[in-house]
Amino acid sequence: MKALIIPGDLQLAATTLTLLPPKSTILVLSGFPCCVNHSPPTETDGPPGAISIARTAFALGYNVILVTDECNEVVFRAAAQSLPAHAVKFEIFPAEDKMSQSDEDRMKSLVMDRCDLIVSCERAGPGKDGVCYTMRGINMNEKGLIAPIHKIIDMAREFRKDLKYIAIGDGGNELGMGKVIDKIRESDVIVDGDKIGAVTAADFLIAASVSNWGGYALSCACAIVKRALLESDDTTTKRNDDWVKKCVPTNEDEVALLERCVKVGCRDGVSGKIEATVDGMSLQTNLEFLTRIRSAANQ
Repeated sequence: MKALIIPGDLQLAATTLTLLPPKSTILVLSGFPCCVNHSPPTETDGPPGAISIARTAFALGYNVILVTDECNEVVFRAAAQSLPAHAVKFEIFPAEDKMSQSDEDRMKSLVMDRCDLIVSCERAGPGKDGVCYTMRGINMNEKGLIAPIHKIIDMAREFRKDLKYIAIGDGGNELGMGKVIDKIRESDVIVDGDKIGAVTAADFLIAASVSNWGGYALSCACAIVKRALLESDDTTTKRNDDWVKKCVPTNEDEVALLERCVKVGCRDGVSGKIEATVDGMSLQTNLEFLTRIRSAANQ
């Protein structure tokens, strides 16, 4: 993913999120139903990162609306149980062929009346043909799994040009990756990047080896920005430690979150197994990266 990193975008994303007015509303878009032959088809990459971002937004005093597909709902509701019940509201949309005019109106209302910033984390994004593909090139629209949540970005571009959009992805086929679509198409390591590459562009793109890690990094970066705002205060160090604790999940939090997701059928997107691993990497590996990211924020 190094080739897709845009220097400075993590800092710009964190600053944009942290400096929103009090009681702003953040839309968090997530859900990648790549385990297409299972129910739910949801993978373990996405829910932890999305909930970390929701935790951060809630800690900063914002309202959070988590947007996902019907097929992913049970997993994201399980993941969100680590937060207070009032911390996250849900907006759930059906697969594209089942969308009604009421659903379309509800989606437009989110953009026009209920949103001050959009953040996506491991959200499936359409390629140049309008179809969302897995990394193996499987058509998720054809399987009847994908809600047209990308239309939220399309509507924002059309009606709310001032509305910023932050995206996190790890493979090139996630919503927001259109910002580096040429690099995805030219990549030697992304198989069939021209086909699966997502064309919707984010204002700020956070490319990571695992999208959850990008979510943790954004949460930690927001804590760092908050520290910078308090530099003139004698209690800065203490307050920074407090903000990292408020914004960023602990290892114990993430173990419990993954266990809840797995309990309702969530799977590793690479192995396809119902287990607390992410993208084929062990739980220990994922926790090590969370620890390193949190440690960097505390420094």
